[in-house]
Amino acid sequence: MTPQHRDLVVIGASAGGVEALKALVAGIPPDLPAAVVVVLHLPAGGTSALAQILRRFGPLPAVTAASGMPIARGKVYVAPPDHHLLVLEDQLVLSHGPTENGHRPAINALFRSAAVAFGPRVTGMLLSGVLDDGVAGLVAIRDRGGRTIVQDPRDALYPGMPTSALSHLTPDHVLTTSQMGDVLLKLAREEVDAGESPPAPAGMSLENGIALDEHHRAADYQAEGMGEHSGLTCPDCQGSLSELAAGNGWFRCRVGHAWSEEALLSAQGDVFERALWTALRSLDEKASLSLKMRDAAIERGNFRTAERYALTAEEATEAADVLRGRLTAVTTRPVADEA
Repeated sequence: MTPQHRDLVVIGASAGGVEALKALVAGIPPDLPAAVVVVLHLPAGGTSALAQILRRFGPLPAVTAASGMPIARGKVYVAPPDHHLLVLEDQLVLSHGPTENGHRPAINALFRSAAVAFGPRVTGMLLSGVLDDGVAGLVAIRDRGGRTIVQDPRDALYPGMPTSALSHLTPDHVLTTSQMGDVLLKLAREEVDAGESPPAPAGMSLENGIALDEHHRAADYQAEGMGEHSGLTCPDCQGSLSELAAGNGWFRCRVGHAWSEEALLSAQGDVFERALWTALRSLDEKASLSLKMRDAAIERGNFRTAERYALTAEEATEAADVLRGRLTAVTTRPVADEA
C-alpha cells in the first residue's frame, strides 16, 4: 500500500488575515509536498485579489479556486467571495450553501469538509481574526486525526479567533507566522494511516452536506437526535434555532444557517443596533413632520393645535438626541480584510 502523508493544509483567517497570510506564505518552503487551501472572510460583493497577493509574497503558485479543480500539491487555492470553498474527495467545490457565523466563505465549512474527505492527512491552521469562526472546524480536524496549528495570539493583529481556539482545544502547535513554514514541511512529510482514523460522525457529515448545498436543507435536528430547540432566533432568516447536541454551543436553523454562541451573541447585538437606528430615524421624521404640522396650524390660526404639535416635536427631538448619543458612543468592531 502506498504510504500517505499529511498533504492537505487548510488555513482560515479574518480581520488582520491578509498580513498574517503574507507572512505565512513567505516562509513556506518551495518544495512543500502538500496543497494549501485558504479561506479569508470576504464581503459578498466584488472581487478578491488575494491570490495575486499570495503569489507575490510566497514561492508557491496561488490561484482563485473553481469548482471541480483538482487538488495538487505545491499549490495555493483561495476562496472567492460569496462561496464556500470545500474539499470533496480529491477536488475542490464551490458552494452557495447557507452562511456560517454570518460568513460565506466560512472557515468552519472548509475545515469540516477537509476533515471528512482527508481525515488524518489534514493540517488545519487558524490565524488572526475576531470571534470564533474556525474553532469548530479545528475540532473536527482534530477528531478525525489531523493536526492543528493556531497563530500565537500575541503575534496576531486580532487575537480573537486564536484565543477562542485555545479555549476550546489544545492545538498541536501555537506558532508565530514566521515559524509556521518549517513546521508545515515537517508535518507534510509525516506518514499517516488513514485506516486508523475514526469515521466521520453522522452530525459532521450532515453539516458538510448542508455546506455543499445538498438535500439536507430544512433538517429537523431534534428528530434526528442531534439537537434540541433553543428558543433562539436566527439573525439571518428569523427562523428558530436548534442547539446541536454535539456542537458545544453550536446552533443551526432549518434553512441551514449556522452560529456559534459568540457569533450569535454578536449578530443579535447587530440586529438590536439596527432596530435602534430605525427607531432614531422614526423619531427624527416624527419631529420634522410635527414641526411642519405646527407651522401649518399657525397659518390657519389654530394656535392650540400648533402648541400640541410643537410639544410632540420637542418630545421626539429629546428622545432622538438621547438615542443618538447612545448609538454614536458605540465602537464599531473590526471587519475582515478586503483583498
